[in-house]
Amino acid sequence: MVTDPIADMLARINNAIKSRKAEVYIPSSKVKEAIAKILKEEGYIEDYVVSEKDKKGTQKTLILKLKYLGPRNTRPVISGLKRVSRPGLRQYKPANEIPYVRKGLGTAILSTNKGIITDSEARKQKVGGEVLCYVW
Repeated sequence: MVTDPIADMLARINNAIKSRKAEVYIPSSKVKEAIAKILKEEGYIEDYVVSEKDKKGTQKTLILKLKYLGPRNTRPVISGLKRVSRPGLRQYKPANEIPYVRKGLGTAILSTNKGIITDSEARKQKVGGEVLCYVW
């Protein structure tokens, strides 16, 4: 049993990038699918697919296709991931205090009442929320 599924997702992505894997398999949930959608829209991953339920019929799997750049695809697009809000210490920010990641070069992913959105979308819609993670 995983106590922090988002941190588990980020750790799996980070480990797959360090070992130069093309894909990473993650147990699926609605929140993880929303994060994967944002990663795809922002250009951090190539694509994601939600597979059908596994052999036991218990849970779907989220398959992320990682993106690499440079000659022979050696440099990963994602250079860092950081979990901000965690179960033991939630981090909520109002709209005017949403942080800039790497002076605007990265992306903060927030959970708001408008759904899971990026920091730029939250500023545009003038909504605050729980800062889930940073990606750069």
